[in-house]
Amino acid sequence: MHAYIHMKHQTIPQKCSESFALAKATLLQEMASPFFFVFLLSGLLLGNTYAGPNYREALSKSLLFFQGQRSGRLPDDQKLSWRFNSGLSDGSSAHVDLSGGYYDAGDNVKFNFPMAFTTTMLSWSSLEYGKKMGPELQNARVAIRWATDYLLKCARATPGKLYVGVGDPNGDHKCWERPEDMDTPRTVYSVSASNPGSDVAAETAAALAASSMVFRKVDPKYSRLLLATAKKVMQFAIQYRGAYSDSLSSAVCPFYCSYSGYKDELLWGAAWLHRATNNQYYLNFIKSLGGGDQHDIFSWDNKYAGAYVLLSRRAVLNNDNNFEVYKQAAENFMCKILPNSPSSSTKYTQGGLMYKLPQSNLQYVTSITFLLTTYAKYMKSSKHTFNCGNSLIAPNVLINLSKRQVDYILGVNPMKMSYMVGFGSSFPKRIHHRGSSLPSRAVRSISLGCSGGFQSFRTPNPNPNILTGAIVGGPDRNDQYPDQRDDYSRSEPATYINAAFVGPLAYFVGKSH
Repeated sequence: MHAYIHMKHQTIPQKCSESFALAKATLLQEMASPFFFVFLLSGLLLGNTYAGPNYREALSKSLLFFQGQRSGRLPDDQKLSWRFNSGLSDGSSAHVDLSGGYYDAGDNVKFNFPMAFTTTMLSWSSLEYGKKMGPELQNARVAIRWATDYLLKCARATPGKLYVGVGDPNGDHKCWERPEDMDTPRTVYSVSASNPGSDVAAETAAALAASSMVFRKVDPKYSRLLLATAKKVMQFAIQYRGAYSDSLSSAVCPFYCSYSGYKDELLWGAAWLHRATNNQYYLNFIKSLGGGDQHDIFSWDNKYAGAYVLLSRRAVLNNDNNFEVYKQAAENFMCKILPNSPSSSTKYTQGGLMYKLPQSNLQYVTSITFLLTTYAKYMKSSKHTFNCGNSLIAPNVLINLSKRQVDYILGVNPMKMSYMVGFGSSFPKRIHHRGSSLPSRAVRSISLGCSGGFQSFRTPNPNPNILTGAIVGGPDRNDQYPDQRDDYSRSEPATYINAAFVGPLAYFVGKSH
């Protein structure tokens, strides 16, 4: 679980009239940094000759990871065989069935806010890159459906309520036990008209709307159910305004507080409903929310940049003036990310990794990399370019930076370590993850209890169960990774880190064949 302090990033506003002197000075400053040469070398000089890691294998493993996070009754084709059924009575305290869904990270709690974002990003990946995914597209659909089946229960179980999580996080975090053995309170949390949660509701609506498009052709009936539910949940988010952190503070903070407020989720949810329905109502609502707030981050909490890229699609591909303001906002975001842009507010390690925040930095790297790749895809389709100050940005500038981040995560880095578990010859062996670090039920059938697992937590031995495909929080600002179980900000995997990585991996699978 990634509790973090929301830090504002100091930025230089991008203006068309930025002086050449400023641009030149910034460029010279960047050229003096070691990263400039890493970026040039990996992205430009070797772009046509260095194929990179095995993206197809990484894509397959990135989706397999979700099987290790499953809650509920596991199917017969479960491949990660060290996991077993868990949380079968979830929801019973509220007399509803809330079994299923995913544990968010290395704990045994189901937090719907990041779970819904995970679902939206898996769906977006499938929509944009499904044709490049080959047989993995079906695995992506399975991963999405494991979440949407649960989110539908949460939205439909009790009229007037949206269930938004199961499991007391404070109780859970005092224990180190397998999900199969949970004996901590499986408290059920919900939002309603009197206790609103526009952020979690709009994100749930986004997930249901995005996934409805994934299933539109392969399961039309299920797709219609997803979209109908998405519309209802979005209406609830719009009608009853408020942050879920205010209604459920002790249950969601500091774990998944809505630090950025709920306007970004309203924009994001409406953007997905508009893409799914093409209904003018959602476009009018989007316009009513106002222009582009400037951010240089994209995460389970802050959706502005993702919404801008999603909405920009119509402007870039169809020259639709209704979406021009979002195209500008998307490009302003890109200029804040690119290392040689005069308005860049993004730091990079000497090894070339984007570095945003010390708590689980790779979550920002994968999410931003998704946006880089996807906006470049739109640009390529329409032969579009834009400017950051005096620099002309062509699609390959974004692609090269995206490839550098993907390759770094997969092992092209100073540690020569893959940050995806089970990928490559060197990868994290002591991840902060209960199920991975404790003996499987297949090995030890007796429950260890709440505190019995801490012996496994403290041991320097590698985890007995490999959580294949899991991407951890990642190295520090000096490209160092200690591989310690108690170093959760670096060693804990999370569903939303992986979900955002699926799209870029699929893109590079397509490029390497």
